[in-house]
Amino acid sequence: MIFYFTATGNSLYVAKLFSKNPISIPQVIHEKELNFRAPKIGIICPVFGHELPPIVKDFLKAATFETDYFYMILTYGHHHGGASELACKYCQDCGITPQYINVLLMADNWLPDFDMDEQKKIDKKVDAQIVAIYQDIKAEKKAISPVTDEDRAEHRRYAVSMSNLPEGTWENMIYIPDICEGCGTCVKVCPTGSLCIKNGKAVHSSEHCQTCFACVHACPQKGIGLNLPEKNPNARYRNEHIVLEEIIAANCQQS
Repeated sequence: MIFYFTATGNSLYVAKLFSKNPISIPQVIHEKELNFRAPKIGIICPVFGHELPPIVKDFLKAATFETDYFYMILTYGHHHGGASELACKYCQDCGITPQYINVLLMADNWLPDFDMDEQKKIDKKVDAQIVAIYQDIKAEKKAISPVTDEDRAEHRRYAVSMSNLPEGTWENMIYIPDICEGCGTCVKVCPTGSLCIKNGKAVHSSEHCQTCFACVHACPQKGIGLNLPEKNPNARYRNEHIVLEEIIAANCQQS
């Protein structure tokens, strides 16, 4: 049994390699009963600022897992900042004991820092990493990916940089200019229903926004931007093995 959260398809690509029917966290989190039992239960998701995305944290806090082998695969694009250690601590705070947590280097879709055209050119040996992790889990290896002092220092530096951002930066990260045609793609890929169409144009609400940029990357007109400078405003990303309809099926909150 595998649960996943994805914005641009990286974690979904991995989840599909591990299971024929991976379960979307944005879809299952609304169920009344979140009790799961299986010999192995896995979580595959990206890390945001070296930590689990808020929606994944909410899921772990709300759900119960009956399993002999609980594992996590955390996708990241540059520095993982001790993500495995941070995730392990959060799981333990939720009463979950992970047997295995590993990090997986993939394309980084954080637009303020990375040019998506450049990211697509970098060979990060993704498939070789996946094979190694798959063999670990098949053998039920018990291990938490090692974390160095430099990893922890990287996370501290990140936390300081975030604390120094102007007030309201996160709440106003996404903006929708007049170029928006109101096609509704952004609404369909949003995992928390933080967008809607009003008067023929997309409207964003920050209350439950994950800042996952699914909407920004998926907009066919590139009509959703950021209030932070981007490395390449004309470049967007989706995992080459994943189609838009799969992102919509994973995340859409429309009934």
